[in-house]
Amino acid sequence: MRDYAATYQRLTAPLRRSPNAIFFLQLFNGSITRLMYLLYPLLLAYIFWYQKERILPYILLPGLAFLLVTLIRKTLNQARPYEAWDIQPFLKKETQGQSMPSRHVFSATMISMCFLTFNLCLGAVLLILSATLAVCRVLGGVHYPKDVLVGMAIGILAGSLLFLF
Repeated sequence: MRDYAATYQRLTAPLRRSPNAIFFLQLFNGSITRLMYLLYPLLLAYIFWYQKERILPYILLPGLAFLLVTLIRKTLNQARPYEAWDIQPFLKKETQGQSMPSRHVFSATMISMCFLTFNLCLGAVLLILSATLAVCRVLGGVHYPKDVLVGMAIGILAGSLLFLF
C-alpha cells in the first residue's frame, strides 16, 4: 500500500467536517456489535427450545470458525492502520496487530448467517448491518478494507455450511 494515510484522509474527509457524523459512526459501531452479541444467544435459546436436534451445528460451527479466524489473526499479526500510518482513528482501540481478518465483522456476519437459515428477511437485514459494521470499522480507522472483506467472506462461507443441517 503506497499511502494509506492519504487514502484514509480522503475516505474520512466528510466525517471530519461533522462531529455528528463521528458520533453516529461510533454509535453504529458499538450498537451493531452489541446487537449481534445479544441476538446470538437468543437464537440459540430459540433453537434449543423448538429444534433441539439442530443446536449442535449452531454452536460448533461458529465456535470453530471463530477459533480459525483467531489463529489466522495471530499467525498473520498484521499491524492496524493506526499503528502503520500516521492517522487518528475515530474508534478507540489499544490493540496492537491482529488486524486481519476483522473478528468483529466475521462474528456479525456469522451470526447473520445463522439467522438467515431460519428467516431470510431477518438474516438479510442482519447481513446489511454486518456490512455497515464493516464500513464503520474501516472509517473508524481500526481495520483496512481487506480486513473486513476477508472477515465477511469467512463468515459467509462458514455460515453457508449451516444450510447443510
